[in-house]
Amino acid sequence: MKRIHRSALVLITAVWIACVVCLAAGHRGEAASVALRLAGARAVIDASRYESIQAAIEALPDEGGMVRLPPGTFEIKEPLRVAKSDVLIEGAGTATHIKNVNAEGQSALILEHPSGAESRQAELWRIRLANFRITGNEKSGHGIEAKRINEIFIDGVTVSYHGGDGIHLYYCYEDPRICGSLITYNKKTGLNLVGCHDVVVAANQFEENFNAVRFIDSFNLCMTGNNLDDHLGDGVVIENSYGSIVSGNMIEECNGTAIVLDRDCYGIALSANVIAHNGGGIELRDAHGCAVSANAFTIVRKNALAIGPKSGRITVTGNNFSDSYIGEGKVKRGTQDTVAAGMVLDGAVNITVVGNLFSSVRPKALTIDGQASKRVLFADNVLTDVVSDHKKLEGSLVEDNLD
Repeated sequence: MKRIHRSALVLITAVWIACVVCLAAGHRGEAASVALRLAGARAVIDASRYESIQAAIEALPDEGGMVRLPPGTFEIKEPLRVAKSDVLIEGAGTATHIKNVNAEGQSALILEHPSGAESRQAELWRIRLANFRITGNEKSGHGIEAKRINEIFIDGVTVSYHGGDGIHLYYCYEDPRICGSLITYNKKTGLNLVGCHDVVVAANQFEENFNAVRFIDSFNLCMTGNNLDDHLGDGVVIENSYGSIVSGNMIEECNGTAIVLDRDCYGIALSANVIAHNGGGIELRDAHGCAVSANAFTIVRKNALAIGPKSGRITVTGNNFSDSYIGEGKVKRGTQDTVAAGMVLDGAVNITVVGNLFSSVRPKALTIDGQASKRVLFADNVLTDVVSDHKKLEGSLVEDNLD
């Protein structure tokens, strides 16, 4: 009997030793597989393993990499800074909330070359921000401030409540892209682009910033499929630009003007936008060689389209200027919303106004204001329930209108 017990004990011990050896071998195999990194692979930094988001960013190698932000609310008192190229900072959607509590005008997130110099030699390339929420307060600075970052890509980011601009891009010259983001309640401009080139702004939502978008001293804006609502100032302000398009956007209830072109704008198309219930519609203050086409100007309170004395060579075609008429003698909106403005010409030269419809707009479908406008083609338009100054145009061609 004792021999049997001893045999069993030897057997159990042998099995136990074998198991330990196997487990050890398994661990060695696992360690070996971890050590076999893909050639050329870069770091993925898990920010939850660091004392701060800034520490996680600084852990990136010089060649760049990814910082993965966990869910949670993370208060910061000074700007987070990214100073390397080829970086992705990605969160877990709005569950990742970076909250700037600074009250001394500092931005929440700054992207900038470590030298901070003002030259093409002090630029970074290919930084992407994705899938997180970043907020500030009325005494903080910008939300996202990027200086000289080429091919910056911002998508799926919520930027709200900052004392400065929501997103401020300064000479991010090559190919900025801002897509699928929510930009709201910032004290200054939602998206402010200065000195940028070949820019895509698509499928974003802007609400109750001061201005929604400013595009200043920049070129080749493609702004399409965005929703702009309830801004305290203007919707889209473009200055000193050419070769741009603003199309397929919904621009509603801006206290100021929906779209402004100023300071030597040329070669710009404003097409297929819905411009509804704004203080003003489109104002061409200093613009040449531009097209205004297929827009719906609905219950715009003043000057649905105004072309001033510094503007000329403008094509206006296929637009609808209207109130809230829904048929059978009825209007949808109440008395306070029945005012719908028409078009104003003030000293404009070389203007084509063809194939538009003006219905129930006030005070006039076309108002001739200020300086005399000359060389205007006003033809093939339909005018319903309006008065108009188009027959007063001098040195112009007015023909084949239904009025």
